Amino acid sequence: MIQDTSEQGTERARWIVRLNARISALGKDRSIRVFAYSRDQVRAGFESYGCANKQSLAEVIAKQIPALEQYIPPPRKPWMSEDRRMGLFDAAGLGLLFFRQVSQGTAGLGE
Repeated sequence: MIQDTSEQGTERARWIVRLNARISALGKDRSIRVFAYSRDQVRAGFESYGCANKQSLAEVIAKQIPALEQYIPPPRKPWMSEDRRMGLFDAAGLGLLFFRQVSQGTAGLGE
């Protein structure tokens, strides 16, 4: 399971796009299904929780995975860059979305 970095997915740095492509190729070579979700798909998956931004999404994820509570960064001010700990919540959001879809039988076909 990776972040969808295709043109329809989430815009990411070139090295991340290449890394995801290599992960997908490796999965295909080894007959392992790779699931890719865009940032919009993750947000849609948590829509019912009323997450207006990444901060509120991180708080919802931490409620579902209490071990992550200590890593929630303080709310970001407009002049601040995103806290690097948010990547942890991006990854957890991907995982939670995947497992929710698998348990509901709605997981995509993968790449």
